[in-house]
Amino acid sequence: MGDRRWRRTGAALMRVIAVWAVSTLTMLALAGILPDFRLQSPDGDSTTKTAFTAAWGAGAFGLLSALVWPVLVRALLIVPALVLGALVFFLNGSLLLIALRLIPDGRGAAAPETAVAVAAVMSAVASATSTALAVRDDNAYRRRLSRLADRRRRRSGTDGDARGGPPGTVFIQLDGVGHDALLAAAAAGLMPTVAHWLAGPDEHRLMPWRTDWSSQTGASQLGILHGSNHDVPAFRWYEKETGDVMVSSRPASALELQRRAVARTRDGGLLTLDGASRGNLFSGGADQLALVLSMAARLGKGRRSRAGYFAYFSDPANAVRTAGSFVAEVCREIAQSTRSRLRKETPRIKRGGLYPFIRAFATVVERDVVVAAVIGDMFAGRTAVYADLVAYDEVAHHSGPRSRDAEKVLARLDRALALIAKVAEQAPRTYRIVLLSDHGQSPGDTFAGVYGLTLKDLVRAGSGLPVPRRAQRTRSASEARDAVRIALHRPVAEGQEEHVAKPSDPIVLASGNLGLIAFPDIEGRASLEQLERRHPALLSTLANHPGIGFLLVRSERYGSVVLARGGVRIPVAELADGQGPLAPYGPGAADAIRRTDTFPHVADVMVNSMYDPAAGTVHAFEEQIGSHGGLGGDQSRPFLLWPRWTDPLDAVAGEDGERPDALVGAEAVHRVLRCWLQEASGPQVPVRPEERARRP
Repeated sequence: MGDRRWRRTGAALMRVIAVWAVSTLTMLALAGILPDFRLQSPDGDSTTKTAFTAAWGAGAFGLLSALVWPVLVRALLIVPALVLGALVFFLNGSLLLIALRLIPDGRGAAAPETAVAVAAVMSAVASATSTALAVRDDNAYRRRLSRLADRRRRRSGTDGDARGGPPGTVFIQLDGVGHDALLAAAAAGLMPTVAHWLAGPDEHRLMPWRTDWSSQTGASQLGILHGSNHDVPAFRWYEKETGDVMVSSRPASALELQRRAVARTRDGGLLTLDGASRGNLFSGGADQLALVLSMAARLGKGRRSRAGYFAYFSDPANAVRTAGSFVAEVCREIAQSTRSRLRKETPRIKRGGLYPFIRAFATVVERDVVVAAVIGDMFAGRTAVYADLVAYDEVAHHSGPRSRDAEKVLARLDRALALIAKVAEQAPRTYRIVLLSDHGQSPGDTFAGVYGLTLKDLVRAGSGLPVPRRAQRTRSASEARDAVRIALHRPVAEGQEEHVAKPSDPIVLASGNLGLIAFPDIEGRASLEQLERRHPALLSTLANHPGIGFLLVRSERYGSVVLARGGVRIPVAELADGQGPLAPYGPGAADAIRRTDTFPHVADVMVNSMYDPAAGTVHAFEEQIGSHGGLGGDQSRPFLLWPRWTDPLDAVAGEDGERPDALVGAEAVHRVLRCWLQEASGPQVPVRPEERARRP
């Protein structure tokens, strides 16, 4: 036993010496190449003295990186991850300057900009050397995993982390990747890991599922993680009682949505039992958090979502590598958008401003931090991990879901999946990996790009309100204005008194190809009859516009109705898939509309864009050429890819055992994932009523 311990200590010492030696050689090489970096006195030194100086400087830099860097990063946890990534080079260069000052007799010196470059190269070389030595020593790697597992068992007092015990589960959400997009990428060789799972001996199975009307991350992920997405009509909506606009991507809104879901289900979420939530909008009840939006709105000790990227950036090599990739991704986006403009590709939207940096954060920083956190969770033997990788969704919005840019992102995501799968083979407990998405994306030119005006312009024109000059010159807007004039000056029947209420400024919000219109001065949900009295041309203008598929509005006489071109007016109770205005939208559209119609915060007028089933295209009311949020096409068909487990349709079967024809809604996906977690954990011990009352 003692001999093995000494051998392990000796091997670790040899690895440290090897990294030190390589770092010393790197520093010597850089001193010979860079004019503003020296390791000699002004009068010159012997080769031996210069080598000693390099060794001293490399050792000092290594110690500072190991001891001081984690403290710096922890002190900067209040800084957003995007800003911290930009500070990486500066902080690392500062450590190198300090290390050079520690060299005796002032033999080390570098210009500040040179110090940044030298520190980046040395950190990358040291990381590569350390990784190569660890990979060659499989026994050391396994022992490290074992120590991590033992440490966790001692902390928790459990013994279920061995590979022979119950397996853990890792849920990886590929944000925005539709079922057909995944199949196409696997068939084209872009995602070999996914292709192997589909065709390999592990018997992974793939199936699509249908989203709710609101086909976007806020509604889907809330339903998946917390079991309820009731009263989430869109990505953003207006709540009349408070005057607030709820936006799923705002921390305060995400926290409130999570609170409402927990209150409705009386359950903490999918991840309450030894779970981890990584890169998500919501926590799922997990105790371990990293880049979780809803937790970013909390203050004090509960604000722990930044700890995940502290663990990643505390290694300076990780920080430098990610920062370098960040810069490269910014340059890649600028080059790709320039090429798109030069080739006059269509559809196309503007991709300037801050977007290159936002894309780089989503495709590099968020990916690296989340993947590292998932790997750490598997090392620690956690029971359930749910992680969201948003890279594809961000790029597909601006470049298109079928573009070369988006395909390259899928290829990089597949490499991340391969890394997670490789680590799962070495983790201290067995892990099963479930791959899923929250929605897909439907391509198509924007509504404004095709018709020359936004949905808000059209609503204002139909309401008789001023619109921008650019919109007045378009054909669509002029037709709408003509309709307004005719309606407002129509003859009044004898004995009737014309009453036109003072127009109110409507609030128009967009969630992909789903539009929401609210009239703040009308208490409660406005009715069709109220709107026709106030704005006689509005509903007909919207319903007959070629870029709009249908409207949902409440009628005092008929209940809620769907309006469409040609004067179509169908009560919601009589809606049927494949008929009338819903004919292009496929199965489940009628039920999705009926469900949303019951929400307390459904908009006064819900607007879904047209959908061309032949081309698979929609018109987003936002500046997106790949969109999701409403009905129409691939956006409503995400996927679920799972290993050998209970069939999802069996998991959601009714009490009579009757299987549904399809997996419908995020809440149903939640039930499936919870079933799988229970299945993996083995037989469950019934909870006594008094214990159930104490559960979150």
